[in-house]
Amino acid sequence: MKLTALASGLLISLCSAFAKPQASPNIIFFLVDDMGWQDTSLAFHSERTKLNEVYHTPTLERLATEGTLFTNAYACAICSPSRVSLMTGQNAARHKVTCWTLRKDKSPEPNHPHLAPSTWNVNGLQPIGAGVPNSVEATTLPEVLRSYGYRTIHVGKAHFGAMDTPGEDPVNLGFDVNIAGFAGGGPGSFHGDKNFSGKWRGADPIWDVPGLDKYHGQKINLTDAITREAISEIDRAVADEKPFYLYMAHYAVHAPWEDDRRFIEKYQGKGLPKQQATFASMLEGMDHSLSELINTLDRHGIQDETIIVFMSDNGSPQQCQRNLPLRGFKISAYEGGSRVPLVVKWPGVTKPNSRTDYPVIIEDLFPTILEMAGNPPTPNEHIDGHSIVPALKAPDTNHPDRSLFWHYPNYYNQPAFSSIRRGDWKLIYWHSDQSVDLFNLSQDLGEQHDISKQHPEIVNDLRSGLGKHLRSVDASMPILKASGKRVPYPDAPLAQD
Repeated sequence: MKLTALASGLLISLCSAFAKPQASPNIIFFLVDDMGWQDTSLAFHSERTKLNEVYHTPTLERLATEGTLFTNAYACAICSPSRVSLMTGQNAARHKVTCWTLRKDKSPEPNHPHLAPSTWNVNGLQPIGAGVPNSVEATTLPEVLRSYGYRTIHVGKAHFGAMDTPGEDPVNLGFDVNIAGFAGGGPGSFHGDKNFSGKWRGADPIWDVPGLDKYHGQKINLTDAITREAISEIDRAVADEKPFYLYMAHYAVHAPWEDDRRFIEKYQGKGLPKQQATFASMLEGMDHSLSELINTLDRHGIQDETIIVFMSDNGSPQQCQRNLPLRGFKISAYEGGSRVPLVVKWPGVTKPNSRTDYPVIIEDLFPTILEMAGNPPTPNEHIDGHSIVPALKAPDTNHPDRSLFWHYPNYYNQPAFSSIRRGDWKLIYWHSDQSVDLFNLSQDLGEQHDISKQHPEIVNDLRSGLGKHLRSVDASMPILKASGKRVPYPDAPLAQD
């Protein structure tokens, strides 16, 4: 499935239609991989948890004192969908990159006893005109920013498009520079003395991180290596007097879990289990990267001209139960799969040390960043995101309720589902048996008590809203093997009444 009809006219609507912005602040989007809601010493919950005492992320704490912390921020529950949503402003149900991508024309999904695969965009995100089947073509966020005069810099994990397609290279998706980004969703190794290769663990060379040969053989962590490269790119942009958009997409804290040698002794000294100590060292290494970037801004005297957005692409994985008090983990339909840290510092706009419960999902950052750059996008049907600039300017204001949507018609490691959150209510629609769960997150953040039978009117309302959204974007659904028919949308029973 190639979304060429959707993409047609995008360059006109998103680039040519926008005048060069009046103000061009530098923007750093600092994206962490697989960092759960509690993987930090900064409390995103209403109270501090044990994990907040274990981990040490002082730079993120400092960033929060200077900006706005979002307690209800979400991504997709898995990596590629989140990254494509950020790049396009589209919900996953629309762009149809609903699982992780790697090999061209191949899905990572195993055989399922009851479901056959949906027709999803296994080849990921592609530039307009690429002509790659089973992909979404779109004008991307960096492409629009580049049309504003920004230098667009990609550093770290890409994971936008499949191997052997144009979308595997971020340069084809609007970035002027690509450092260490490729089709793979994780590194072979985090250690330079292993050449950032997975050979040490018998992994396919497909995971070897490209473009960092000068660090091979050195005892340097991948997080540190790409941070050094990012700093060089900031230096270059400042020297050229160009505003920059730095997409700093860390491989940390994704597997393979290897210690960051700069910090591991601290956590070993705390008596933590080996895996948790290793993870904690990787987490602090990531936080140190943020510190180094901020120091670079200070060195150039541009700290007050630079916006920083800190976010994760999904929750922590199953192997590391780090999401409590949330239920679930990466890929899961529950909060632990998709609720993520989000902090925004916008000098002169965000209120220092502010918190907001305004609901945010990752596609919202597309129109938000464009508005930050000086030109909010004209509403277009292909953009599902809502600018969160009003929440940044007035975090204490009660904002209107809105619906957030998730769609995972796949079954890689977790059951296929679609879900909706509106206010405190969250409904999950399970594709395999078409059942639903209903939770009130204000009373049951851990999603332990399905109350769908007690609130049939709310269930019907949310099923209707979710179904309407999925129909409006022609969302892909898996096939029921028993009947050969597509799993019905969640409002189908209502339509038959």
